[in-house]
Amino acid sequence: MKKNILVIPGDGIGPEVTTWGKAVLEKIAEVYGHEFSFQEALMGHVAIEATGNPLPDETLQKAQQSDAILFGAVGHAKYDNDPSAKVRPEQGLLKIRKELGLYANLRPILLFDELLDASSIKPSILKGTDILFFRELTGDVYFGEKKRSEDGHTASDLMIYQRYEIERIAHKAFEAAMTRSKRLCSVDKANVLESSRLWRETVQQVSKAYPEVETEHMFIDNAAMQLIKDPKRFDVVLTANLFGDILTDEASQIAGSMGMLASASVGDGTGFFEPIHGSAHDIAGKDLANPLASILSVALMLDISFGLKSESKLIIDVVKQVLADGFRTNDIADGSTNPYKVLGTQDMGKFILKFIDQHTLS
Repeated sequence: MKKNILVIPGDGIGPEVTTWGKAVLEKIAEVYGHEFSFQEALMGHVAIEATGNPLPDETLQKAQQSDAILFGAVGHAKYDNDPSAKVRPEQGLLKIRKELGLYANLRPILLFDELLDASSIKPSILKGTDILFFRELTGDVYFGEKKRSEDGHTASDLMIYQRYEIERIAHKAFEAAMTRSKRLCSVDKANVLESSRLWRETVQQVSKAYPEVETEHMFIDNAAMQLIKDPKRFDVVLTANLFGDILTDEASQIAGSMGMLASASVGDGTGFFEPIHGSAHDIAGKDLANPLASILSVALMLDISFGLKSESKLIIDVVKQVLADGFRTNDIADGSTNPYKVLGTQDMGKFILKFIDQHTLS
């Protein structure tokens, strides 16, 4: 198989973790005889510093010509502390999602039993959790019209959806539910928001095409509580952009750390694969970042974009073996008396490559 992959390291710890995502792709290509070619491009704060644009035209062109994209993170504290900044790193991420038509964000909450003690939630509540989130990605309040009054004292953000936007991601979520336990929970705020009433109405209509799927509707506030109280009750979760952003970050506590969660943003063309953690500038350059979410994002890429299910499974199995053998990065070491071997970013990446070799030789 020959594929062209664009690597966008981005900001903060992005370059550190994508280095190991790319290294795993190179190792998989070597082991299975594939040909993966790579290009790199700028996005986010580093792109603003270099070009004044968070998504340079050259980056977008490379993205449109690639078979898949491996992304790190965008963001910088200077923008967090300056709400008035007109040009911001996150604008590049929102724009590339829109330009590539990446309307569906898939976030599997993959819980490794070896990390049950890394979460602040009781292991008895967590064990057996397996959730797949479908977050709509190109609509909602993030893309609606934004206004500020002339006196600066009033602001508004339009929360907007069109029926077709809800239909297309709902179909993807129901199709996924058909391959799993045939349960889907749609999360909204239909008791208050008109956009949520359209969401619920549309999901109810789409559900008629999937009579085998048990469909549940839940308000966002209740869903946030149930996700911590009883995460095993969920299988496929379908929700809007804003609610999905919040719920999937909350769900990182189920997996033990944001450093363990991968994601895929897909539409009808090039897929975009990234860890859900941010740029984490406070640990950038200190060899503390967890590369496993980026590596697991590569597993998603191989499966979803390229159909290489054996290669994808190998990566997941290797991550499980590394954890089972007691290797941890700082974010998933629980500080107990367990004899964990805490590794930096570089060493964790090297162990993953080593274990891939061991798996393929055995």
